[in-house]
Amino acid sequence: MLAASRFVSNVGNGMSPIALAYGVLSIEGSTGRDLSLVMSARFFPMVAFMLFGGVFADRFKRNRIVGGSDVIGSFLAGTSALSLILGFPSIWLLVIMGGLFGVLNALWWPAMSGVMPEILPKEKLQEGNAVVGLLTNIGYISGTLLGGVIVATFNAGWGLLVDAISFFIAGVIVWNLDLPSKSKIESPGILHDLKVGWREFISRSWVVTMVLTFAIINMAFESMLQVLGPLNFKDPETGPRYWSLNLAGMTAGMMIGGFIVLKKKFKRPLFMTMILIAISAVWDFSLAFHLPLFLCIASAVFSGLTVEFFMVTWNTAMQTHIPEKSFSRVNAYDALGSYGIAPLGIVIAGPLATHFGVSTILIATGTLTFIAACASLTVKSVRELTNE
Repeated sequence: MLAASRFVSNVGNGMSPIALAYGVLSIEGSTGRDLSLVMSARFFPMVAFMLFGGVFADRFKRNRIVGGSDVIGSFLAGTSALSLILGFPSIWLLVIMGGLFGVLNALWWPAMSGVMPEILPKEKLQEGNAVVGLLTNIGYISGTLLGGVIVATFNAGWGLLVDAISFFIAGVIVWNLDLPSKSKIESPGILHDLKVGWREFISRSWVVTMVLTFAIINMAFESMLQVLGPLNFKDPETGPRYWSLNLAGMTAGMMIGGFIVLKKKFKRPLFMTMILIAISAVWDFSLAFHLPLFLCIASAVFSGLTVEFFMVTWNTAMQTHIPEKSFSRVNAYDALGSYGIAPLGIVIAGPLATHFGVSTILIATGTLTFIAACASLTVKSVRELTNE
């Protein structure tokens, strides 16, 4: 049921970035700055409230937090959709809806990360993460391909409406999962819980290194994904389709990566995945140098493969080595650090691209990804970590 909910939700999630980006660009007088503003809106409150989301997820039933957040989020996405369909969109309406959605994401993320360890024993976690990842990516690739067609043929609002419906369905599914009741946590309060989670977090050098590394990588990647990609394919007739093919290629690569990690365990998973992450910067460079579309899509496939390799091995490492009672708090510190400066990258990507050119900023994001990934491999605990 968890895998089914992720499939349904990600059909909508696959449409959402395309529909929202080109919905913004369809508003009269909109610029790259407006696109940056809307696409970054959800990240700021998500980062601000992430730690509290981790505390709540360790105290209460995680599936109820996930399901409730999805259902409420469906109404926010539906509001944005109707504004575009009925012809009353505004940048500030989309920013406000994105900001509220970011608060829900701060609750959703730490809770969702802890659902899997409540369902499966540790020795089955990699297979479970891989299966959920596969169905997630099948849903996402379906959504991206369909989203490009819907946005180019009809109206971006219809893509967001499908996203809203998928959130509602997925939320109901997760809400009704039959998970064991959580034992009551006795603690002096939220600040004490945060301190305990912090001690667990900083006690592992490989966790701290990965979080610092992905603070840079996620800033670069989200800037490319949310702003630079759509700006690179800005033509209203061909842009949505070309960018959706790139996103579909990324998701296809994630599916391939999911099949590989489902069948094979690697002795030093982080060492291998960070080498692949460094090479994945080829996607940024292929867009920057305006290579033929099929080469850009091929680069996106490879990038997606590396993302899925990392996500499965990272989730498995966290679920294997972090105590369940404090897992969501540690995951919240992970998410806070990993995405803490991502909003800044999204905010400045549009203005920088306007001033220096989209290609120049894509070269910068690719270079940052390569350097950060290589730097992480200088840490011994990252190179030698196992999930056994």
